[in-house]
Amino acid sequence: MEAYRDPSKPVEERVEDLLRRMTLEEKIGQMCQYSAHMGLSERLKELVRKGLVGSLLNVVGVENVNEIQRIAVEESRLGIPLLLGLDVIHGYKTIFPIPLALASSWDPEVVERATAIAAREAAAEGIRWTFAPMLDIARDPRWGRIAEGFGEDPYLASVMAWAAVKGFQGDRLSSDPEKIAACAKHYVAYGGAEGGRDYNTVDISERTLREVYMPPFKSAVAAGVATVMSAFNDLNGIPASANEFTLRKMLKGEWGFQGFVVSDWNAIGELVVHGIAADAAEAAKLAVAAGVDMDMEGDVYRRHLLELVKRGEVPEQLIDEAVRRILRVKFLLGLFENPYADPERAKRVVKRGEHFEAALEIARKCIVLAKNEGVLPLSKSLRRIAVIGPLADDRDAPLGCWRALGDPRDAVTVLEGVRKKVPHAEVLYAKGCDVRSEDRSGFEEAVEAARRAEAVVLVVGESADMSGEAASRAYLDLPGVQEELVKAVWEAVKGRGVPVVEVVMSGRPLSIKWSAEHIPAIVIAWHLGVRAGDAIADVLFGDYNPGGKLPVTWPRTVGQVPIYYNHKRTGRPPGPDRFTSKYIDEDWRPLFPFGHGLSYTRFEYSDLSVEPEEVEPGATVSVAVTVRNAGGREGDEVVQLYVRDVAASVTRPVMELKGFKRVHLKPGESKRVIFRMPTQLLAFYGRDMAPIIEAGDYEVMVGSSSEDIRLRGKFKVTRTAKLEDLRSVWFTKVEV
Repeated sequence: MEAYRDPSKPVEERVEDLLRRMTLEEKIGQMCQYSAHMGLSERLKELVRKGLVGSLLNVVGVENVNEIQRIAVEESRLGIPLLLGLDVIHGYKTIFPIPLALASSWDPEVVERATAIAAREAAAEGIRWTFAPMLDIARDPRWGRIAEGFGEDPYLASVMAWAAVKGFQGDRLSSDPEKIAACAKHYVAYGGAEGGRDYNTVDISERTLREVYMPPFKSAVAAGVATVMSAFNDLNGIPASANEFTLRKMLKGEWGFQGFVVSDWNAIGELVVHGIAADAAEAAKLAVAAGVDMDMEGDVYRRHLLELVKRGEVPEQLIDEAVRRILRVKFLLGLFENPYADPERAKRVVKRGEHFEAALEIARKCIVLAKNEGVLPLSKSLRRIAVIGPLADDRDAPLGCWRALGDPRDAVTVLEGVRKKVPHAEVLYAKGCDVRSEDRSGFEEAVEAARRAEAVVLVVGESADMSGEAASRAYLDLPGVQEELVKAVWEAVKGRGVPVVEVVMSGRPLSIKWSAEHIPAIVIAWHLGVRAGDAIADVLFGDYNPGGKLPVTWPRTVGQVPIYYNHKRTGRPPGPDRFTSKYIDEDWRPLFPFGHGLSYTRFEYSDLSVEPEEVEPGATVSVAVTVRNAGGREGDEVVQLYVRDVAASVTRPVMELKGFKRVHLKPGESKRVIFRMPTQLLAFYGRDMAPIIEAGDYEVMVGSSSEDIRLRGKFKVTRTAKLEDLRSVWFTKVEV
């Protein structure tokens, strides 16, 4: 038996044995990925048969998976199985909340559970690679892909990145039939696109790149992520898919990444459009030299690498390095031993009942109560309730963008959730208007329903296709005439003591300033997946006490964008003086700040301790606080730890999240929450761009949001220490 076929041999030995047997053309074939979104064409089958394809995406269905794998394994010369991928972003067929909503849970166990179930379902049908998690820091909600990531903060996103990789892959990449390879994307700084326009230019300093945009990717690499996707965007003059600095120097060099890099869809071919390559051949040369190991759907490597190697313009060693990385992932996943999907197992696993129950539990944890002036929870004794709005009975919107193979027929709408929750009540429904329409003809019916009701639930926001890729928005208001609908309904009932709740479904923060000033209760529901309606109804009627917090700042108006909590201080921070950093026509503060989220109970903070008061670099600071549920309902509080470097050699943010813990407390119950914070989390890049932990004073802030700080303390770092080994500056989780 050839060594590469022997599962008892070490993976590296199998890789080298197979590599020696491959022709140059077959090696390049492993570096090529194509989409089967139009079906398994004869052209694709023939390329697979010749060993000229390493991966396919968008092959769905057990029958199709097994057909194409059979050709690869039984009809190609070396029998190398395909790595089959799909955008399994927040669920496979059981759809969970979008990633931005998952981040609102502030609970990494929620993210790990959702991704583990997604992996289990996908693997059961032969999909062994997902293009997730998306780890782009996004501070501009105009950018549609903010929905796919974990928000604006490097630390929160890093914690969630770790959890997502562990959920998809387990503790390490292996042949576990319930795990799949994860892909950290879009590397890197894609979320910083100018004007929030997808695919656009990014121009930022190296310090901002390393301190803001890189940490979630570092976390994913530290967690063992199998693959990384190079982004579409131009980064400081060099497109990300031809950027040797970020790919070879940082990712594969400084961080020691052992997996492989795949380009985004035709990102290599687009190097010509960027104007950095004269033609596709030059694009191929630039990308492979930079460190892109696999060409997604561009067909650039297959058409040009062979000739480039023969002409001596691309060393064959670069090809061998890329193929080693790709084969290593295939061997680790056990594809050579188990390339096929089991139809019976797929039937048992996909969309099973416990997955839908998990979807409900997870959706509840992701809901954020943004405002509540004594309206919520609603009484179950209400006799007549009006459920109004274009998304109230919409089955598609809850699934959100990038819903893999999710089926809207599986989704529970808010209207259905309310009707199930109060079966004795008369539930009046009026759509009012469409999401993006200018048609107001449905207003009269909506207003009449509101007038007849004892409580009103308005369900407004964005349809699923209004966020995600290629869904940038210039305005962040409620689309169409939805705000007019909200105003009309409010005018019809105000002054009558009728509770009015606005439920906002969206894939991004929206500027709902009028609602925040007038509507007494606002629930931010994002796009919550298949059990959205049930989860929202549980919160509306008090069967679940919301505990979610915002992972991203909500602006008052689009003119404040970009807006984020951990901004620099400036020499003239906002104040009463005209000549300070603010606007003359709008408040500079956000509508809802980062970390914000209310509860049906009340939490008190006390007894802050920070030990030791002086600490050496490399040691740990313990920050402890007592949190007490001082209200009458059990509920969750997210205790948030922020730190401010009082004076540093380079300007630092006003505050930075350095730890958090979601705790559940019964009425009257107290818990002591202890954060053990390694001083490595204080590191930043100094004037010489070397990472340092700097001597000086640090302020500690503990609270319920970035603007609701309850307790303050301080400590001192006694001396400055450079971190010579950049790989030591991993994302470090605070122990709680």
